[in-house]
Amino acid sequence: MNEHFERLLARAEQLMARIESVLPQPMQAPDWAAAVAWRYRKRSSGHGALEPVRHVGAMRLSDLQEIDGQKEKIQRNTQQFVQGRPANNVLLTGARGTGKSSLIRACLNEYAPQGLRLIEVDKADLVDLPDIVDVVSERPERFIVFCDDLSFEDGEPGYKALKSILDGSVSAASPNVLIYATSNRRHLLPEYMKENLTYTHTAEGEVHPGEVVEEKISLSERFGLWVSFYPFSQDEYLTIVAQWLSSFGVTASDIEAARPQALVWALERGSRSGRVAYQFARDYAGTHASKA
Repeated sequence: MNEHFERLLARAEQLMARIESVLPQPMQAPDWAAAVAWRYRKRSSGHGALEPVRHVGAMRLSDLQEIDGQKEKIQRNTQQFVQGRPANNVLLTGARGTGKSSLIRACLNEYAPQGLRLIEVDKADLVDLPDIVDVVSERPERFIVFCDDLSFEDGEPGYKALKSILDGSVSAASPNVLIYATSNRRHLLPEYMKENLTYTHTAEGEVHPGEVVEEKISLSERFGLWVSFYPFSQDEYLTIVAQWLSSFGVTASDIEAARPQALVWALERGSRSGRVAYQFARDYAGTHASKA
């Protein structure tokens, strides 16, 4: 009888272990000394973890040209945050390839020695933001939660989670955490012409915005700092090309000679952006070096 009971008990313990392995577990803190940046990844089992980014791109603030106004705003806000002064969550919007993500990486490299850290979170994992905030809330470092290329479709769960963290949640966000997000959409959600039908015009001329429009605007309004980026002019594009070519060791005379090729490169890609300028500079510098 005792032997039979012990077998049942062993099988019950095995079953409990299997059940516990698939149940949600509290997120474990990583080795904070391993890196200055982490990515949040969710395992197939449903458990989330912070994985260290071993090699952060060596982007410097001085590398970013023709966005001085935007750079000043982001740098000032980040410096306030690192120094423990009041600072805002940031939404960077505008043209693609103009330096939105690069500016955030450059700020990390600039202020990491002063305790700045970065956690990159995909849009699909934003529902786990409260768990991430709990893990870092007692740390002495300052954490930027970075959401790149952020936009939502109607009904996505991450929208509500981000909205709660930014403002209005019962548990306030930790003072050592800010959200920095980049997006091509200023209001982060698609907007449709049919939503204008929810406006009501009264005889006195008062306009009452429809609830759908209010909901879409409310998320972006929760970011305290909006920074807009715009397409570059031809001269601005060529200035950025020259800066990158110079950083790759190309001589001044060769930089001048490369201008027509840089314009053709941009024309073929339909964009005069910082990303296109960087890609051209890498191609030209590599080809120039091989010929030399």
